[in-house]
Amino acid sequence: MRALLWLLLAASVVANVFISTFAGWTGGLQVAGSVCTGTVLLGSAAGLWLTRPRDGARS
Repeated sequence: MRALLWLLLAASVVANVFISTFAGWTGGLQVAGSVCTGTVLLGSAAGLWLTRPRDGARS
């Protein structure tokens, strides 16, 4: 589960950089793409935070 969340986090960062820099999207399309990738990023970050080890042990 955590591996999938890390993959989603990394993919959303890469997708956001692509949309912002290389895709050539402008206006509403760029905003919509950034909102979607940002939502995935925040969701995966929250999932990683909620599934973190809580006993003080590092994995």
